[in-house]
Amino acid sequence: MGRHDLPIPPENPGRATFLRWAGAAAVYAALPTTMRAAEAGRSMSRRPIGSKGETLPVIGCGTYRTFDIGDADRSEHIAVVRSLVDAGGSVIDSSPMYGSAERVAGDVLAASGLRDRVFVATKVWTRGREQGIAQMEASMRALQVSRVDLMQIHNLVDWRTHLKTLREWKATGRIRYLGITHYTPGAHDDLIAVMREAQIDAVQLNYAADDRAAEQRLLSFAADRGVAVIVNQPFGGGGLLRRLTGKPLPGFAAELQCENWAQLLLKFVLAHPAVTCAIPGTSNVRHMRSNAQAGYGPPVDRAMAQRIAEAVEKTA
Repeated sequence: MGRHDLPIPPENPGRATFLRWAGAAAVYAALPTTMRAAEAGRSMSRRPIGSKGETLPVIGCGTYRTFDIGDADRSEHIAVVRSLVDAGGSVIDSSPMYGSAERVAGDVLAASGLRDRVFVATKVWTRGREQGIAQMEASMRALQVSRVDLMQIHNLVDWRTHLKTLREWKATGRIRYLGITHYTPGAHDDLIAVMREAQIDAVQLNYAADDRAAEQRLLSFAADRGVAVIVNQPFGGGGLLRRLTGKPLPGFAAELQCENWAQLLLKFVLAHPAVTCAIPGTSNVRHMRSNAQAGYGPPVDRAMAQRIAEAVEKTA
């Protein structure tokens, strides 16, 4: 058995923490051996963020809704994060807007011992300098971290005020990167305006096979500015993945080593060279393992991406 076959137990755990870890270990161990060893000898694709040569794995995990579980058992979530990390991924994205998601993510990182292997991203979502500082400090406590890898201004709320704080925090090492986010096509011009005015490390945006507005200007603008792109709705909106699930895959899916529509939709997103990382949200360890597989295999060019989009439109 390899050293990553099971989640790593925390040191000196309390009873509640131990039970959460034990449950996660059981969930993880139940995965077929072929799935747990699928990435042996391979590396997930990585793309640049920032100007210092750092790269991020192309598949991460969002926490909207999926990690908002209050005080419920964390076993499956620990297994999800372990699966992401074992597959070569690292980005976990959250927000104070997501209910208990930050707190759950913090508990998961603490119980699993994975903090040093995870790229933690969250957001500020309020108005006013002092309110922003208070919210970000609360997020750090919830996440149980002393430094956030990427702090983002959620939906551009009071972005000029928060940008000043984020620059200060980056200079003092409280955050490593700063960014902006939105999730609707109607905000794309605003995202471009901010990137034109301010130096940003990352922009988080909506992009999918059925939501291609970002291709018009936003993706190329971010690439020209050297801004990393994190895609927050890679499975589209309006239940696209649910409509596709169970429908026959196009014949060319095998060429891309895709076994399901989720992987094909992620391949579409990653086909755009401006995209750094996609963060589909899940609380299901098997789905996380499947999503991560989209970060492997042959690259997808724009012509193939168009074929994927056409297949989605025909099938959904």
